[in-house]
Amino acid sequence: MQHLNSNELILDKNTNSSIKEVIWQGNPSQWNNLYFYIICIPLTLAFGLGILLAVWRYLSTQTHLYKIDNQRIIEKEGVFSVVTHETELFRIRDLKIEEPFFIRIFGLSNIVLDTTDKSHPILTIKGVKNGDDIKESLRESIEKQRYIKGVREIDYN
Repeated sequence: MQHLNSNELILDKNTNSSIKEVIWQGNPSQWNNLYFYIICIPLTLAFGLGILLAVWRYLSTQTHLYKIDNQRIIEKEGVFSVVTHETELFRIRDLKIEEPFFIRIFGLSNIVLDTTDKSHPILTIKGVKNGDDIKESLRESIEKQRYIKGVREIDYN
């Protein structure tokens, strides 16, 4: 494989080359943790433990990284020990956007993916800005990957 300006060269179904594109990468918003941080205030005043818990939650959220490219979703999480999970896009069966009131007021949403992946059947990308745009780009890439891999979903009633 060759590298072109940090984009990897990959082969498609017809052995033509195409460029791997990053659709989105980032981590969940800290706004998801606001209730937890509020609970940490009395714990800090009473026991001094709240600050440690709040710092741990902050670090856990900051080190929870998502990278979505036109082939897969890569999720890395962990502060000291890191776990990396990959979900191939052609394995995604359904996408939906959830916008709970509290995070919606900050312009955030959750992207929920229903997959055929055995180890990660439901993948939720929490607290992202422009969730609708990310979901639409993801949907287009899923369709392309299904076409390239020759994957079809058949429902039995």
